Amino acid sequence: MTHREDATQALTTNAMILDRQLPQDSECPSYWYEGICPYSGALLRLPRTQQAEAIAQELMRELMQELEHDVYGFSTNSEGKMYGILLAKSITGEILILKAFSGLLNGKSEIAGWVPLIAGREKVAIAESITLNKLAVIKQQLIALSELPERREYALRSQVYELELQALRDRHQVSKQQRQIQRSQLMTTLTGADLAKSLQELDRESQLEKMQRRNLKRDRDQALQPLQQAIALADQQMQLLKQERRHLSQTLQTQMHQSYVITNFAGETRSLRELITTGAMPTGMGDCCAPKLLHYAATHNLEPLAMAEFWWGNPSPDGYKIQGQFYGACAERCQPLMGFLLSSRKSPPNDTKYYQTKQNQELSIKLDDTSHHQTQQNQKLSIIYEDEVLIAIAKPAGLLSVPGRYLDTQDSVCSRLKMASDRPFYPVHRLDRQTSGILLLTRDLDTLRHLQRQFHQREVNKIYEAMLSQRLNGDRGLIELPLWGNPENRPYQQVDAERGKPSATQFQVLCHEQNYTRVEFKPLTGRTHQIRVHAADARGLGIPILGDRLYGCHAVTDRLHLHARELSFTHPRSLVAIHLHCPTPY
Repeated sequence: MTHREDATQALTTNAMILDRQLPQDSECPSYWYEGICPYSGALLRLPRTQQAEAIAQELMRELMQELEHDVYGFSTNSEGKMYGILLAKSITGEILILKAFSGLLNGKSEIAGWVPLIAGREKVAIAESITLNKLAVIKQQLIALSELPERREYALRSQVYELELQALRDRHQVSKQQRQIQRSQLMTTLTGADLAKSLQELDRESQLEKMQRRNLKRDRDQALQPLQQAIALADQQMQLLKQERRHLSQTLQTQMHQSYVITNFAGETRSLRELITTGAMPTGMGDCCAPKLLHYAATHNLEPLAMAEFWWGNPSPDGYKIQGQFYGACAERCQPLMGFLLSSRKSPPNDTKYYQTKQNQELSIKLDDTSHHQTQQNQKLSIIYEDEVLIAIAKPAGLLSVPGRYLDTQDSVCSRLKMASDRPFYPVHRLDRQTSGILLLTRDLDTLRHLQRQFHQREVNKIYEAMLSQRLNGDRGLIELPLWGNPENRPYQQVDAERGKPSATQFQVLCHEQNYTRVEFKPLTGRTHQIRVHAADARGLGIPILGDRLYGCHAVTDRLHLHARELSFTHPRSLVAIHLHCPTPY
């Protein structure tokens, strides 16, 4: 039996024959998977059609049933991930359905009926197992060091000493005021030696009180010093462990990228490292649905017809991907591989009704989106304000404020500033990944504490501008709702009268634009996703912000239309009123 025959036989376990005739689409595809051929420079395209979406929706219903019957070991707190289907034609003319999941499904890489991982992972399986075990040990060590008993003891004892010291200061302040009154009285009633002796006695009382405070501070420092040393040592160990964790992860990723080998429809094979020769490679590259499906089709002599990918499970960490919604190829992991994967695949002819009307429009939009993402990775951040202690950045939508936990979420405002300067930067507040606008950072901890105190005491004025996905009936008002973040459904926030924390936002309609409404928001509190919930919830405005998929907007748009436009505060050093403004980009 030849290799090609082996590959064909394997289809019976990882593909399903379509049991109905595939109708012709009468409309343009809703999305194009596309890439530039690395050899000819031609644009290669694969559509997401209505038929592909309908089959993907059948898979969603299967996933729901499998969740109810625990087929794959799903939990009620199922991890969110991308799933996909590929419609393909075999050499015998049969229409097949391939399905895939990104990464691992509940710890498993190969499940009957699903496309397996791209070949190569098995070469580093032992190294991966060893590394994952090491990372698990490091995680437990970090947890233990972060929960060191000395930390709690230090916090409790520091609080006790601070209370004692404050009580002592209060008593001494009263004594001081009494001595001042006594001095005034003595100056009017005594003279000479008697006056001098009485004043000396009052001075002696003052000195004794100062000594009392010094003794208490000395006792405090002596008692807390061993705890401080233990905490400092633990912090050093944590720093070393984090460095080791980062090194292990990067080494494993490098090994995997060198081992992963993908095949295109010309029969050519390349490792990920050969294909991505510059820059850091994101974690999980090669594990996404689209590369797995196209690689599998190419190695089994199948002709791809259409593909569809969707998110299933809990929302993505940034809240931008939600269950049941279709998404295109991710710009970080999939798009750089598309040109090679689709090579030698013939795209549909340009003169058919199937896509003639939208080809040029979608190509222009897609290339703009791709180039925007590529340049965003390297572009310099726009600085709105800067002095010796402060810096304000115009954060673009799609960029994190601070780095995430994993390698693929390291790109952020803070990490870019850190790369550009040796000085540290501390974010005073944060913006959601998909929110653009003013992000304020400090260069030292004293300034950070001063500004965070202003935020906490509501002395900072913030103005956001948003585009609502529908027309709003009304002009202005105040929204007050108790918000609670369900720990089993992060990062989603909901209104909860019992467990929620109070939140308040003023709003004012700026104008109506077609079927949308431009609104100015002034948050009086700073709860997570506050403006987004206040806009979407029926007890607020009842209209989600345009592009806010997490809270119910299904309109096709490339971003969340929420922008931090203005920020006003008192400068921590000069005490001058500062007003920052960042023009709304939409």
